[in-house]
Amino acid sequence: MTTRHLLRKAWQGILLTSAFLTVTLTQAAGLLQPSDGSLPALEITDHQVNVVIEDGYAVTTVDQVFHNPHSQDLEAHYSFPVPEHGSVAEFTLWIDGKPVTGEVLERQQAKQVYEEEKAAGRDAGITEKESYKTFDARVSPVRAGQETRIRLVYLQPAQVDTGIGRYVYPLEEGGVDEEKLAFWTANEKVKRQFSFDLQVRSAYPVHAVRMPNQPQASIQQVGEGDWRIHLGNDVASSVETGMEITEEERSRLNTQSSAGSTPVFTLDKDLVVYWRHQTGLPGSVDLVAHKPEGKDRGTFMLVVTPGDDLRPIKEGKDWVFVLDISGSMQGKYATLADGVQRALKKLSPEDRFRIVLFNSGTRELTSGFVNATQASVTKYSQAVAAIAPNQGTNLYEGLKLGLKSLDADRTSALVLVTDGVANVGVTQQRQFIDLIKKRDVRLFTFVMGNSANRPLLEAMTRASNGFAVSISNSDDIVGQLLTATAKVTHEALHGAKLKINGIKTADLTPKQIGSLYRGQQLVVFGHYWGDGLADVTLTGRVSGEHKAYQTRFAFPAVATENPEIERLWAYAAIEAATAEMNDFGENLDLKQAIIDLGVEYSLVTDYTAMVVVRDEVFEQRGIERSNQKRLQVEHAAQQQRASQAAPSRRVDTHKPMYRTSRPSHSGGGALDAWTLLLILPLVWFTWRQRKMGEAS
Repeated sequence: MTTRHLLRKAWQGILLTSAFLTVTLTQAAGLLQPSDGSLPALEITDHQVNVVIEDGYAVTTVDQVFHNPHSQDLEAHYSFPVPEHGSVAEFTLWIDGKPVTGEVLERQQAKQVYEEEKAAGRDAGITEKESYKTFDARVSPVRAGQETRIRLVYLQPAQVDTGIGRYVYPLEEGGVDEEKLAFWTANEKVKRQFSFDLQVRSAYPVHAVRMPNQPQASIQQVGEGDWRIHLGNDVASSVETGMEITEEERSRLNTQSSAGSTPVFTLDKDLVVYWRHQTGLPGSVDLVAHKPEGKDRGTFMLVVTPGDDLRPIKEGKDWVFVLDISGSMQGKYATLADGVQRALKKLSPEDRFRIVLFNSGTRELTSGFVNATQASVTKYSQAVAAIAPNQGTNLYEGLKLGLKSLDADRTSALVLVTDGVANVGVTQQRQFIDLIKKRDVRLFTFVMGNSANRPLLEAMTRASNGFAVSISNSDDIVGQLLTATAKVTHEALHGAKLKINGIKTADLTPKQIGSLYRGQQLVVFGHYWGDGLADVTLTGRVSGEHKAYQTRFAFPAVATENPEIERLWAYAAIEAATAEMNDFGENLDLKQAIIDLGVEYSLVTDYTAMVVVRDEVFEQRGIERSNQKRLQVEHAAQQQRASQAAPSRRVDTHKPMYRTSRPSHSGGGALDAWTLLLILPLVWFTWRQRKMGEAS
């Protein structure tokens, strides 16, 4: 494919993603204090992040030090956005200079323990989850004139899509919780030391690693699949991690250090990291298992990375764009409108489009489908740009209007751009699911902001066999563009099912797979009993034709390198139970199941919390130290893995499931798509500057 064709295809899809970056968010991660200023503010003196991505999941460790510059003891309340599919697995508070790890209890019980210890003036801490929005950690007391240190660790799957992996350290809250914003303000400044260190460890070769919008980040390749990133406001941490920094950066930091000042870092922008696997890698099946010696039951994570056998769709398409213009989109809408303007100009002449707007009410800018002529594109681009977001969010009626007048004879896609905070009209998730199931259309949702209602939006996309993409303000827009357009311009595997025969398995999640799009990994968690060979078959339909992929491999009798797999399975099961309750209403059995899983596997959920008290208080209250024991096992395994090269987890080498290479963004020729990731932002910036000059 020529460079010209690559550029044309990239820009054709820009509506799918360029409209979806957030701009200015009203609250970031940080220390909360009442908005009326009735209490003095605490300070974050140190914020250090360490991330290790290996074997299909990420372990994120956050160490923070709070300082109380005042003459009275205070409570620290730290809040940060919930990472996508992430759960807090460790909360450690340093008491008398020694780390004490937290234990998970039913939420109300944990809150009672914390409040009683707080009232008694004894050291205590608690971490809770506020639905899909934030994790909130409280510590009391931060003693007058002193510092308090805490550690938070969370786990999450780390998937690769079309050859590119993506990790987000979420700091932008999204500004959608009006009640919380009315009461709290956030002190998000790190006074002394900030550092962010990330390591990608892969048995598959990694061609490149990028950190958009952070030119000062140091990126170093240690091995073929081993890369490290360091970002920080200090020289010392760069030296400790072995990272290279430029002489200019070193000189600047040394000058600041000698002058007695350290640059202040603000926790107001997400940190995003991309890594790209080497092209030409085969489609594969990877198995990560945990099965201790003497245990009959094991836990596994199966990752199916597809080959590139889904063909492009060449006929014209119908696009229905459903755009959120409610008040919560203020600060985001300008970017959305700019993307719509530029993207409409790149639609294929064979395409048609409709534009539906919704806030408290709904309306359609277009009168039915409009051919993508120059005149219609100009007309509706200007109309979109003239809109001012306001009022509430009647998401249901917006979707309902968007689903009208679809042509059964043409390929149709409904593109929803929203933060998903439905607060007008129908708001129950089940009714959204019923609505979307009435029509045979793929829903492609772009989720704006960390505090967007991901559970609702992901449930709707599953029901339509579509897909959802989360967009951060710090994302590389072109990278997201190339990933998304590949989904809608190629065939998909619909009605996908996975069968495992020859070995007993149960508790698989997801229970229903739905559709798999080009480059999309399938990740399945479950339990297995015994060991030995198993036949694994993935089936589905491609353009109405039956398709089957098969392989055979062995489940291990003993596996102890990845004990975190147990928690990842448990949280996937918790998310499935939560999604079911969101669909059908709260169910006492499912609620109890979530509590039981949260307590057994020491996970913070909607119904459990992690509390830290002194060791003797744990003993006095009869609280079992199960998380302390689990963490000892996990830490030992992490140290063992760190001392060795990343092992291959591929299990289908003798009988490959796929005979083709993995899909990638590479299109051949002198300029491949990874190069586009580097130069297109410059092209856009130049275009933007020229337009601004013309306007002035």
